[in-house]
Amino acid sequence: MRRALPWLLTLLLALALVAIGDPREFARAHGAEQRLSIATGGTGGVWYPYGGGVAKVVSAHVPNAEATAEVTAASVDNLKLLGAGEVDLAFTMADALADAAAARGPFARVGRVRARAIAVLYTNYTHLVTRDGSGIARTADLRGKVVSTGSPGSGTEGIALRVLEAAGLDPARDVRRQGLGAAQSVDALRDGKLDAFFWSGGVPTGALLDLARTPGLTMQLVPLDDVLPALNARAAAGDALYFAATIPRAAYPGLTDDVPVVGVSSMLVADARMSERLAYDITRALFEHKAELAAVHPEARKLSLTTAVAGSPVPFHPGALRYYREQGAAR
Repeated sequence: MRRALPWLLTLLLALALVAIGDPREFARAHGAEQRLSIATGGTGGVWYPYGGGVAKVVSAHVPNAEATAEVTAASVDNLKLLGAGEVDLAFTMADALADAAAARGPFARVGRVRARAIAVLYTNYTHLVTRDGSGIARTADLRGKVVSTGSPGSGTEGIALRVLEAAGLDPARDVRRQGLGAAQSVDALRDGKLDAFFWSGGVPTGALLDLARTPGLTMQLVPLDDVLPALNARAAAGDALYFAATIPRAAYPGLTDDVPVVGVSSMLVADARMSERLAYDITRALFEHKAELAAVHPEARKLSLTTAVAGSPVPFHPGALRYYREQGAAR
């Protein structure tokens, strides 16, 4: 009997797990608090404060849930964390999401990431930042310059490399690359250690506001409209992910003209294994408490039922889709 006891306990545990199903959903149904992790980005960008707003809304308005925003390297790392089951929600750019869904580029080794869309949030603007007097008026002028292409594993890095290639530059040979986040890039440009840096994010980005307000320094943004046709021509077939966008001159102090750049959608995605009920409650909370998000960062004002369902390279989570159908925003 003693020898059989461990096997009996194992059998009973297995039967209990089958009866419970998803432990997180079981805990939710029985009033226990579940902790959710949200992968965002660096502290100098938009996603970290926006993600903090999402965490606050979820914690306050989704039953039995407490969410936390995590500092990360952004899109690529976020999706890898999501695929590994280490986070529940993730911010990402649409082009990185398309790569993750197809297991290409930085996801070739890890395989397809089973991410499902919660909402298309707003447009990410690709900033190519330099200072007055740098001699950089277009992307091709970066040849031989010291350039940060963003943190390794970030969506900024992915689009920066593609922009360089679209301009006829080899990122490995034609520029002296650095891999810095927004805040670190600002410091390096300010100290004369960089000639220019890429940043893909919302407008305004806090770190860039700090740079633009630096006494004795005039920040310049380089137009990118000339590389857009080549950028889309190089994209994978069917991925209409890049589009013309404009950073208004009012976005940052010192800009004298609107700047045409490359846009790509910024998205919030969930693990495909998330329960329909939880995804529904999260989506509903974001829209019903949008004002709380906007109080954290102005980009949240752009969240709308019309744009939230447009342009995702992956299917929407069934829970999010149920909410959009109830609101008449999706079929």
